[in-house]
Amino acid sequence: MKTALISGASGLTGSYLLRILLDCKVYNSVKILVRKPLDIEHPLLHQVIYDYENPNSESVKADHIYCCLGTTIKKAGSKEAFKKVDYDYPLQIARLAHQNGAEKFALISAIGANSGSKIFYNRVKGQVEQAIKDISFEATYIMRPSMLLGKRQEFRLGEEAAKLIMIPLSFILPKNLKPIHASRVAASMLDNINSSEKGFHVILSGQIRKYQVKK
Repeated sequence: MKTALISGASGLTGSYLLRILLDCKVYNSVKILVRKPLDIEHPLLHQVIYDYENPNSESVKADHIYCCLGTTIKKAGSKEAFKKVDYDYPLQIARLAHQNGAEKFALISAIGANSGSKIFYNRVKGQVEQAIKDISFEATYIMRPSMLLGKRQEFRLGEEAAKLIMIPLSFILPKNLKPIHASRVAASMLDNINSSEKGFHVILSGQIRKYQVKK
């Protein structure tokens, strides 16, 4: 059996992913990188205190790496701070994991990711995708969900306002733009990273919808 590692386990998708990995019987160890311990205990869970500003490379060691890091420009406080969380930190994890022998890497990106986009958010997402692609894991999976549904620990006004519009209209939206529950994304990450496929794969929101919602 293998070891999984999650960066961003306290976030919306990361928290669903953690529960799924602990219950899936695929891994004999699930490591999470945290700034402070989460209030959860499990025989397979290993919480590793990690400082992204002063990384301990030995901490980023596992067979399968799940990166669920992400923020918003508003929450980060500036474009520079946002890029640090959504570009610098995921790339740091990917590089250290690869150096330590990780086989596969899964990253949560966004539906509009495009390294050439005029929109800063989408451009950063596209840039980190490309940078991680260049690392050449045995297999890399980029998840591009649309608006995420699920219970966040923090309140995001803009996101909640958008939900009021998009959810009632989801029946007329293209499948890749329909709001999607974060647990579906988590389940898709687990399924894809444990497939026999090799190489670089982009998984769109419409493809993720086939997975069941986990409450």
